[in-house]
Amino acid sequence: MSKIQITDVILRDAHQSLIATRMRTEDMLPICDKLDKVGYWSLECWGGATYDACLRFLKEDPWERLRKLRQALPNTRLQMLLRGQNLLGYRHYADDVVRAFVQKAAEQGMDVFRIFDALNDIRNLRTAVEATKEAGKHAQGTICYTVSPVHGTAGFVKMAKGLEKMGCDSLCIKDMAGLLTPFATEELVKAIKDAVDLPLQLHSHATSGLAEMCHLKAIESGCDRVDTAISSWAGGTSHPPTESLVAGLRNSPYDSGLNLELLQEIGMYFYEVRKKYHQFESEFTGVDTRVQVNQIPGGMISNLANQLKEQNALGRMTEVMEEIPRVRKDLGYPPLVTPTSQIVGTQAVLNVLTGERYETITNEVKLYLQGGYGQAPGRVDEKLRRKAVGDQDVIEARPADLLSPELDNLRKEIGELGKSDEDVLSYAMFPEIGRQFLEQREAGNLQPEPLEPPQGDGPQENAPTEFNIVLHGETYHIKMTGAGHKGQPERHFYMIVDGVPEEAVVETLDEIVLTGGAEGAVQGAIDGRRPKATKEGHVTTSMPGTIVDVLVKEGDSIQAGEPVLITEAMKMETEVQAPISGKIAGVFVHKGDAVNPEEALVEIEP
Repeated sequence: MSKIQITDVILRDAHQSLIATRMRTEDMLPICDKLDKVGYWSLECWGGATYDACLRFLKEDPWERLRKLRQALPNTRLQMLLRGQNLLGYRHYADDVVRAFVQKAAEQGMDVFRIFDALNDIRNLRTAVEATKEAGKHAQGTICYTVSPVHGTAGFVKMAKGLEKMGCDSLCIKDMAGLLTPFATEELVKAIKDAVDLPLQLHSHATSGLAEMCHLKAIESGCDRVDTAISSWAGGTSHPPTESLVAGLRNSPYDSGLNLELLQEIGMYFYEVRKKYHQFESEFTGVDTRVQVNQIPGGMISNLANQLKEQNALGRMTEVMEEIPRVRKDLGYPPLVTPTSQIVGTQAVLNVLTGERYETITNEVKLYLQGGYGQAPGRVDEKLRRKAVGDQDVIEARPADLLSPELDNLRKEIGELGKSDEDVLSYAMFPEIGRQFLEQREAGNLQPEPLEPPQGDGPQENAPTEFNIVLHGETYHIKMTGAGHKGQPERHFYMIVDGVPEEAVVETLDEIVLTGGAEGAVQGAIDGRRPKATKEGHVTTSMPGTIVDVLVKEGDSIQAGEPVLITEAMKMETEVQAPISGKIAGVFVHKGDAVNPEEALVEIEP
């Protein structure tokens, strides 16, 4: 028996699970001095969805966040979550990109790399583990815990042995959905500790209400470290509270030795910070015992709720949660963790919103079924595989073995916008979002998404305003969410138009007087509106999203079923196919446009 060591996830997984990863660096730095004095084994502060959220929503450079946190936390190990060969993106990268990313993160101050693969395909961990060891940092091999007909203790122990042989410095059981029960925890921890000679850490979400009991069973069974979250950001889809564990273990053989009074001060700081992000709070982030059936992880629930809300479909959350286990079974029972949680979740949303299962199949599901993410844990539905990829060969090798080095090409693609290796890596992770971020930075107009005023405050200039407008006989519901500073030649207005986030840039002319946000909303509603889809040859999308690529131009000939557009919704890409054969008579969208169902995006004449 020895004292338990604690990793606090307040700077990463806590806010990823509760407010869709929206905490800004400016709210982390003021408390870092106290966090640095606690004596944590590590602070998880980077990786996971934070990289994407920084670029996409917060308009922050994630590398700058890492550098600032390293400077503000000189005495504490910094820890990140790395998706093996996926790094922080949603596809496999060539080995040269993986090695470059790990090396750069190590240089900028990262100490502990928690490395996992969504399918528990150990082949997809090798390069990241090797790169971490080469950089002289701590490689933590991770086992994604899940429950299914093809998963069990013996398989997890076999993986633990493989990770030890690979050279990992420690192991982590990653219970991302809160599926562990106390006695299952005891069995698994004892089995792994008996089989391998490495420190073992437990990461378990509190979604099912069992995590605190699992922590205690794990500690009594020989687990060396556990993950917790400061209490004001704990519980539900987040993690067990740090202060409670510290208090519960005091004066025991497992006493953490951490200062409970200091932790209370930190908890009160973050209690106030959380109020700032009230617009991202969700009713789906509390204790939910249904997780024992649907297996949806904490971070996925808050993001799923946020995305359904943006599509005016929040009322269908229960349908989506019931569909997720069915999609998971069809795909061979992958653990639900990024990116497979997004792959399964988005497909489930499509199945529900389109009214027909697999009427639309995302590109990521197609790639998964072809073996592009690695070996599925169980057998996939062969009928679905044939529908998705036809007679294409299934990849049996490690997917990255089929990828040529790509770092030099990425540098060429991003060109002068890439001022550093970090910029090139940001572009590699998220080509569209990364390029947009770098372009806005170059132009000096980076603006984070607006935050709604604290609830209960008096009227403010940028307070949300809701109204309807009628344009050409069509009614649009507008919710203003914010506006840029007055007095600029161009003013940015932020709004939700029929459930879709929009940004309008209004150029002020001498003969035009703007009196407030409504005029900007009208301009935003006018710009980019498309005809309603009324003809057989009108190409539409099944759900709101963004145009990633336009594959045709006016005058092209096309056959029914051929791809016309690629859209992105909920971070997953989907091909939009031609409904009929004919000639392209009109293209009404451009790359980067936000689009809605029932709009005519392309017109085909038979």
